[in-house]
Amino acid sequence: MRVAVFGGGYAGLPLVRRLERRLPATDEIVLFDDSPTHTVRHEVHRVIRRPDLAEAISIPFDDILGRAHHRQRRVADIDPERQVATLVDGETVDYDAGAISLGVETAFYGLEGVRDHATPLRTVEHAREIRAGAFEAFEEDGRIVVGGAGLSGIQVAGEIAALAAEHDVDATVTLLEQAHTIVPGFPADMRRGLHEELDARGIEVRTGVGVERADEATVGLEDGSETSYDQFIWTGGIRGTDAVPDRPAVPATLRLTDRTFALGDAARVTDVDGRVAPASAHTAIRQAPVVAENLAALLAFDREGGRGFEPRLDRYDYDQLGWLVSVGDGAVAKVGPQVLRGAAATAVKRSVGVGYLTSIGAVQDAVELLAEELR
Repeated sequence: MRVAVFGGGYAGLPLVRRLERRLPATDEIVLFDDSPTHTVRHEVHRVIRRPDLAEAISIPFDDILGRAHHRQRRVADIDPERQVATLVDGETVDYDAGAISLGVETAFYGLEGVRDHATPLRTVEHAREIRAGAFEAFEEDGRIVVGGAGLSGIQVAGEIAALAAEHDVDATVTLLEQAHTIVPGFPADMRRGLHEELDARGIEVRTGVGVERADEATVGLEDGSETSYDQFIWTGGIRGTDAVPDRPAVPATLRLTDRTFALGDAARVTDVDGRVAPASAHTAIRQAPVVAENLAALLAFDREGGRGFEPRLDRYDYDQLGWLVSVGDGAVAKVGPQVLRGAAATAVKRSVGVGYLTSIGAVQDAVELLAEELR
Protein backbone atom coordinates (compact mmCIF):
# COMPACT_ATOMS: atom_id res chain seq x y z
CA MET A 1 0.00 0.00 0.00
CA ARG A 2 1.11 3.56 -0.66
CA VAL A 3 0.99 6.06 2.18
CA ALA A 4 1.55 9.67 1.14
CA VAL A 5 2.45 12.47 3.55
CA PHE A 6 2.17 15.95 2.08
CA GLY A 7 4.52 18.34 3.87
CA GLY A 8 7.59 17.62 5.97
CA GLY A 9 7.31 20.21 8.72
CA TYR A 10 6.69 19.85 12.45
CA ALA A 11 3.70 17.57 11.83
CA GLY A 12 4.74 15.74 8.67
CA LEU A 13 8.30 14.74 9.52
CA PRO A 14 7.54 13.19 12.95
CA LEU A 15 4.59 11.43 11.31
CA VAL A 16 6.78 9.88 8.62
CA ARG A 17 9.33 8.78 11.20
CA ARG A 18 6.62 7.03 13.22
CA LEU A 19 5.10 5.41 10.14
CA GLU A 20 8.50 3.98 9.29
CA ARG A 21 8.36 2.12 12.59
CA ARG A 22 4.65 1.26 12.61
CA LEU A 23 3.96 0.08 9.07
CA PRO A 24 5.16 -3.19 7.53
CA ALA A 25 8.10 -3.05 5.13
CA THR A 26 5.80 -3.84 2.22
CA ASP A 27 4.04 -0.48 2.58
CA GLU A 28 5.46 2.39 0.54
CA ILE A 29 5.86 5.66 2.45
CA VAL A 30 6.33 8.80 0.35
CA LEU A 31 6.95 12.30 1.69
CA PHE A 32 6.14 15.15 -0.69
CA ASP A 33 7.89 18.40 0.18
CA ASP A 34 9.22 21.00 -2.25
CA SER A 35 12.29 21.66 -0.13
CA PRO A 36 15.32 19.37 0.15
CA THR A 37 15.51 20.11 3.87
CA HIS A 38 13.42 20.13 7.01
CA THR A 39 13.59 23.56 8.63
CA VAL A 40 13.40 24.15 12.38
CA ARG A 41 11.08 27.09 11.88
CA HIS A 42 10.95 28.31 15.48
CA GLU A 43 14.66 29.15 15.13
CA VAL A 44 14.46 30.87 11.72
CA HIS A 45 14.26 34.40 13.15
CA ARG A 46 17.70 33.92 14.72
CA VAL A 47 19.30 33.67 11.28
CA ILE A 48 18.69 37.42 10.99
CA ARG A 49 21.49 37.95 13.48
CA ARG A 50 23.35 34.63 13.25
CA PRO A 51 23.47 33.63 9.56
CA ASP A 52 25.74 30.67 10.30
CA LEU A 53 22.85 29.10 12.20
CA ALA A 54 21.06 28.37 8.92
CA GLU A 55 22.93 25.13 8.35
CA ALA A 56 22.16 23.72 11.80
CA ILE A 57 18.41 24.34 11.42
CA SER A 58 18.15 23.08 7.82
CA ILE A 59 18.45 19.28 7.86
CA PRO A 60 18.36 17.33 4.58
CA PHE A 61 15.47 14.88 4.51
CA ASP A 62 17.83 12.26 3.13
CA ASP A 63 19.84 12.47 6.36
CA ILE A 64 16.93 11.83 8.72
CA LEU A 65 14.51 9.59 6.84
CA GLY A 66 14.82 5.83 7.01
CA ARG A 67 13.02 3.77 4.40
CA ALA A 68 10.57 6.54 3.46
CA HIS A 69 11.14 8.17 0.09
CA HIS A 70 11.28 11.96 -0.22
CA ARG A 71 10.03 13.49 -3.45
CA GLN A 72 11.04 17.14 -3.77
CA ARG A 73 7.93 18.29 -5.54
CA ARG A 74 5.39 21.02 -4.95
CA VAL A 75 1.78 19.95 -4.47
CA ALA A 76 -0.78 21.95 -6.43
CA ASP A 77 -3.98 20.27 -5.27
CA ILE A 78 -5.23 17.43 -3.08
CA ASP A 79 -8.57 15.67 -3.49
CA PRO A 80 -8.96 13.87 -0.15
CA GLU A 81 -12.16 12.13 -1.23
CA ARG A 82 -10.62 10.54 -4.32
CA GLN A 83 -7.23 10.14 -2.59
CA VAL A 84 -5.42 11.85 -5.45
CA ALA A 85 -2.86 14.66 -5.34
CA THR A 86 -1.82 16.79 -8.30
CA LEU A 87 1.72 18.15 -8.49
CA VAL A 88 2.57 21.49 -10.08
CA ASP A 89 3.84 19.81 -13.25
CA GLY A 90 0.49 18.09 -13.72
CA GLU A 91 1.51 14.65 -12.46
CA THR A 92 -1.17 12.93 -10.40
CA VAL A 93 -0.39 10.73 -7.41
CA ASP A 94 -2.82 8.14 -6.09
CA TYR A 95 -2.53 6.98 -2.49
CA ASP A 96 -4.17 4.34 -0.32
CA ALA A 97 -3.88 6.48 2.81
CA GLY A 98 -2.52 9.95 3.30
CA ALA A 99 -1.93 12.90 5.58
CA ILE A 100 -2.03 16.59 4.77
CA SER A 101 0.57 18.51 6.75
CA LEU A 102 1.54 21.28 4.33
CA GLY A 103 1.56 24.00 6.96
CA VAL A 104 0.60 27.58 6.16
CA GLU A 105 1.72 30.62 4.21
CA THR A 106 1.86 34.29 5.15
CA ALA A 107 -1.49 36.06 4.77
CA PHE A 108 -1.43 39.54 3.23
CA TYR A 109 -5.24 39.92 3.25
CA GLY A 110 -5.24 41.81 -0.04
CA LEU A 111 -3.81 44.90 1.67
CA GLU A 112 -2.67 47.29 -1.03
CA GLY A 113 1.10 47.17 -1.60
CA VAL A 114 1.92 45.06 1.46
CA ARG A 115 2.90 41.92 -0.47
CA ASP A 116 5.03 44.02 -2.85
CA HIS A 117 6.88 46.08 -0.26
CA ALA A 118 7.12 43.92 2.88
CA THR A 119 9.29 40.90 3.61
CA PRO A 120 7.60 37.98 5.41
CA LEU A 121 9.36 35.49 7.68
CA ARG A 122 8.66 31.87 6.82
CA THR A 123 11.99 30.56 5.54
CA VAL A 124 15.73 30.83 6.03
CA GLU A 125 15.85 32.79 2.77
CA HIS A 126 13.40 35.31 4.22
CA ALA A 127 15.61 35.70 7.31
CA ARG A 128 18.63 36.36 5.10
CA GLU A 129 16.64 38.91 3.12
CA ILE A 130 15.57 40.64 6.33
CA ARG A 131 19.18 40.72 7.53
CA ALA A 132 20.37 42.29 4.28
CA GLY A 133 17.48 44.76 4.35
CA ALA A 134 18.29 45.73 7.93
CA PHE A 135 21.86 46.65 7.03
CA GLU A 136 20.55 48.74 4.13
CA ALA A 137 18.14 50.45 6.52
CA PHE A 138 20.99 51.13 8.95
CA GLU A 139 22.69 53.09 6.16
CA GLU A 140 19.59 55.28 5.86
CA ASP A 141 17.60 56.53 8.87
CA GLY A 142 17.33 53.08 10.47
CA ARG A 143 13.52 53.04 10.58
CA ILE A 144 12.30 49.44 10.70
CA VAL A 145 8.58 48.69 10.88
CA VAL A 146 7.25 45.23 11.74
CA GLY A 147 3.58 44.60 10.99
CA GLY A 148 2.04 42.11 13.42
CA ALA A 149 2.93 41.70 17.11
CA GLY A 150 2.37 37.99 17.43
CA LEU A 151 5.18 35.59 18.31
CA SER A 152 7.00 35.98 14.98
CA GLY A 153 6.74 39.76 14.95
CA ILE A 154 8.08 40.10 18.48
CA GLN A 155 10.99 37.78 17.78
CA VAL A 156 11.89 39.56 14.52
CA ALA A 157 11.77 42.95 16.23
CA GLY A 158 13.99 41.63 19.02
CA GLU A 159 16.58 40.28 16.59
CA ILE A 160 16.76 43.50 14.58
CA ALA A 161 17.08 45.62 17.73
CA ALA A 162 19.89 43.35 18.92
CA LEU A 163 21.55 43.47 15.50
CA ALA A 164 21.48 47.26 15.58
CA ALA A 165 22.96 47.29 19.09
CA GLU A 166 25.76 44.90 18.08
CA HIS A 167 26.72 47.22 15.23
CA ASP A 168 26.29 50.38 17.30
CA VAL A 169 23.50 51.68 15.07
CA ASP A 170 20.82 54.04 16.32
CA ALA A 171 17.84 52.30 14.73
CA THR A 172 14.14 52.72 15.45
CA VAL A 173 12.18 49.47 15.55
CA THR A 174 8.39 49.80 15.62
CA LEU A 175 5.87 46.99 16.12
CA LEU A 176 2.38 47.57 14.75
CA GLU A 177 -0.55 45.47 15.97
CA GLN A 178 -4.19 45.76 14.93
CA ALA A 179 -5.45 44.23 18.18
CA HIS A 180 -5.37 46.23 21.38
CA THR A 181 -2.62 44.08 22.87
CA ILE A 182 0.44 42.22 21.71
CA VAL A 183 0.14 38.42 21.29
CA PRO A 184 -3.67 38.48 21.56
CA GLY A 185 -5.06 35.49 23.39
CA PHE A 186 -1.99 34.94 25.55
CA PRO A 187 -2.12 35.18 29.36
CA ALA A 188 -1.79 38.69 30.77
CA ASP A 189 1.33 37.84 32.80
CA MET A 190 3.16 36.66 29.70
CA ARG A 191 2.10 39.74 27.74
CA ARG A 192 3.49 41.91 30.54
CA GLY A 193 6.79 40.05 30.47
CA LEU A 194 7.09 40.44 26.71
CA HIS A 195 6.21 44.13 26.90
CA GLU A 196 8.96 44.66 29.45
CA GLU A 197 11.49 42.83 27.26
CA LEU A 198 10.50 44.93 24.25
CA ASP A 199 10.66 48.15 26.26
CA ALA A 200 14.10 47.24 27.60
CA ARG A 201 15.37 47.05 24.02
CA GLY A 202 13.85 50.34 22.96
CA ILE A 203 11.29 48.74 20.65
CA GLU A 204 8.24 50.94 20.13
CA VAL A 205 4.96 49.04 20.39
CA ARG A 206 1.81 50.49 18.85
CA THR A 207 -1.38 48.52 19.39
CA GLY A 208 -4.86 49.18 18.06
CA VAL A 209 -3.41 50.30 14.72
CA GLY A 210 -4.19 48.23 11.66
CA VAL A 211 -2.15 48.36 8.47
CA GLU A 212 -4.22 49.40 5.45
CA ARG A 213 -1.65 49.79 2.68
CA ALA A 214 2.04 50.27 1.93
CA ASP A 215 4.21 51.87 -0.71
CA GLU A 216 7.98 52.04 -1.15
CA ALA A 217 8.44 54.48 1.75
CA THR A 218 5.40 54.51 4.02
CA VAL A 219 2.90 52.25 5.74
CA GLY A 220 -0.65 53.60 5.72
CA LEU A 221 -2.72 52.86 8.82
CA GLU A 222 -6.46 52.40 9.23
CA ASP A 223 -6.78 55.66 11.18
CA GLY A 224 -5.51 57.61 8.16
CA SER A 225 -2.01 58.23 9.50
CA GLU A 226 1.23 57.09 7.91
CA THR A 227 4.50 55.67 9.23
CA SER A 228 7.68 56.11 7.22
CA TYR A 229 10.13 53.23 6.99
CA ASP A 230 13.44 52.11 5.56
CA GLN A 231 12.54 48.45 6.02
CA PHE A 232 9.08 46.88 6.29
CA ILE A 233 8.56 43.33 7.59
CA TRP A 234 5.18 41.59 7.63
CA THR A 235 4.22 38.95 10.19
CA GLY A 236 0.54 39.84 10.30
CA GLY A 237 -1.16 36.48 9.85
CA ILE A 238 -1.33 33.07 8.23
CA ARG A 239 -3.42 31.35 5.57
CA GLY A 240 -3.68 27.89 4.10
CA THR A 241 -1.38 26.86 1.26
CA ASP A 242 -2.48 27.07 -2.37
CA ALA A 243 -3.03 23.29 -2.36
CA VAL A 244 -5.25 23.42 0.74
CA PRO A 245 -6.34 27.05 1.02
CA ASP A 246 -9.19 26.64 3.49
CA ARG A 247 -7.39 24.88 6.36
CA PRO A 248 -10.11 22.23 6.77
CA ALA A 249 -11.66 21.53 10.16
CA VAL A 250 -11.01 18.07 11.58
CA PRO A 251 -12.19 16.37 14.79
CA ALA A 252 -9.96 14.90 17.48
CA THR A 253 -9.23 11.81 15.35
CA LEU A 254 -7.69 14.22 12.79
CA ARG A 255 -9.57 12.28 10.12
CA LEU A 256 -10.59 14.43 7.15
CA THR A 257 -12.06 11.74 4.89
CA ASP A 258 -12.12 7.94 4.78
CA ARG A 259 -8.35 7.47 4.43
CA THR A 260 -7.02 11.03 4.50
CA PHE A 261 -5.99 12.86 7.67
CA ALA A 262 -5.04 16.50 8.22
CA LEU A 263 -2.82 17.81 10.99
CA GLY A 264 -0.58 20.64 12.10
CA ASP A 265 -1.10 24.20 10.90
CA ALA A 266 -2.72 22.89 7.68
CA ALA A 267 -5.91 22.06 9.60
CA ARG A 268 -8.18 23.60 12.21
CA VAL A 269 -8.11 20.92 14.87
CA THR A 270 -10.66 20.41 17.63
CA ASP A 271 -9.43 18.14 20.39
CA VAL A 272 -11.20 15.47 22.44
CA ASP A 273 -12.63 18.10 24.82
CA GLY A 274 -13.82 20.45 22.08
CA ARG A 275 -10.89 22.85 22.39
CA VAL A 276 -9.46 24.40 19.23
CA ALA A 277 -5.73 23.74 19.08
CA PRO A 278 -3.59 26.77 18.19
CA ALA A 279 -1.33 26.74 15.16
CA SER A 280 2.04 26.08 16.78
CA ALA A 281 5.04 23.79 16.54
CA HIS A 282 4.36 21.77 19.67
CA THR A 283 0.72 21.08 18.78
CA ALA A 284 1.79 19.88 15.33
CA ILE A 285 4.44 17.59 16.80
CA ARG A 286 1.99 16.07 19.29
CA GLN A 287 -0.65 15.42 16.63
CA ALA A 288 1.73 13.23 14.61
CA PRO A 289 1.52 10.15 16.91
CA VAL A 290 -2.28 10.22 16.77
CA VAL A 291 -2.32 10.17 12.98
CA ALA A 292 0.41 7.51 12.83
CA GLU A 293 -1.56 5.17 15.09
CA ASN A 294 -4.82 5.79 13.25
CA LEU A 295 -3.29 5.25 9.82
CA ALA A 296 -1.59 2.06 11.01
CA ALA A 297 -4.85 0.74 12.47
CA LEU A 298 -6.90 1.48 9.35
CA LEU A 299 -4.32 -0.01 7.00
CA ALA A 300 -4.15 -3.17 9.11
CA PHE A 301 -7.95 -3.35 8.90
CA ASP A 302 -7.76 -2.99 5.10
CA ARG A 303 -5.08 -5.67 4.80
CA GLU A 304 -7.34 -8.07 6.69
CA GLY A 305 -10.10 -7.56 4.14
CA GLY A 306 -12.02 -4.78 5.87
CA ARG A 307 -14.48 -7.15 7.47
CA GLY A 308 -16.44 -6.19 10.54
CA PHE A 309 -16.21 -2.86 12.31
CA GLU A 310 -13.43 -0.37 11.72
CA PRO A 311 -10.95 -0.02 14.59
CA ARG A 312 -11.56 2.61 17.23
CA LEU A 313 -9.33 5.57 16.42
CA ASP A 314 -7.09 7.48 18.80
CA ARG A 315 -8.09 11.05 19.58
CA TYR A 316 -5.92 14.09 20.06
CA ASP A 317 -5.93 15.72 23.49
CA TYR A 318 -4.53 19.25 23.41
CA ASP A 319 -2.14 19.78 26.29
CA GLN A 320 -0.66 23.25 26.54
CA LEU A 321 2.91 22.65 27.69
CA GLY A 322 3.82 26.32 27.71
CA TRP A 323 5.15 29.05 25.46
CA LEU A 324 8.60 30.39 24.76
CA VAL A 325 9.36 33.67 23.01
CA SER A 326 12.83 35.07 22.48
CA VAL A 327 13.41 38.83 22.33
CA GLY A 328 16.96 39.36 21.16
CA ASP A 329 19.20 37.70 23.74
CA GLY A 330 16.37 37.67 26.25
CA ALA A 331 13.42 35.33 26.49
CA VAL A 332 10.06 34.94 28.18
CA ALA A 333 8.79 31.45 28.97
CA LYS A 334 5.37 30.44 30.25
CA VAL A 335 5.70 27.08 32.01
CA GLY A 336 2.54 26.07 33.82
CA PRO A 337 1.46 28.99 36.00
CA GLN A 338 4.94 30.54 36.03
CA VAL A 339 6.42 33.14 33.72
CA LEU A 340 10.19 32.84 33.49
CA ARG A 341 12.65 35.49 32.36
CA GLY A 342 16.39 35.93 32.47
CA ALA A 343 18.66 32.91 32.91
CA ALA A 344 15.80 30.49 33.57
CA ALA A 345 13.99 31.41 30.34
CA THR A 346 17.25 31.29 28.39
CA ALA A 347 17.91 27.77 29.67
CA VAL A 348 14.46 26.69 28.47
CA LYS A 349 15.15 28.33 25.11
CA ARG A 350 18.37 26.38 24.68
CA SER A 351 16.73 23.08 25.51
CA VAL A 352 13.78 23.36 23.13
CA GLY A 353 15.57 23.45 19.79
CA VAL A 354 18.21 20.94 20.86
CA GLY A 355 15.57 18.57 22.21
CA TYR A 356 13.53 18.74 19.02
CA LEU A 357 16.50 18.04 16.75
CA THR A 358 17.49 15.08 18.89
CA SER A 359 13.93 13.73 18.75
CA ILE A 360 13.96 13.58 14.94
CA GLY A 361 17.40 11.97 14.83
CA ALA A 362 19.43 15.06 13.88
CA VAL A 363 21.94 14.69 16.71
CA GLN A 364 24.86 16.44 15.01
CA ASP A 365 22.63 19.39 14.16
CA ALA A 366 21.53 19.51 17.80
CA VAL A 367 25.17 19.75 18.87
CA GLU A 368 25.80 22.55 16.38
CA LEU A 369 22.70 24.43 17.53
CA LEU A 370 23.76 24.17 21.17
CA ALA A 371 27.21 25.48 20.24
CA GLU A 372 25.57 28.49 18.61
CA GLU A 373 23.37 29.03 21.68
CA LEU A 374 26.42 29.13 23.92
CA ARG A 375 28.32 31.64 21.81
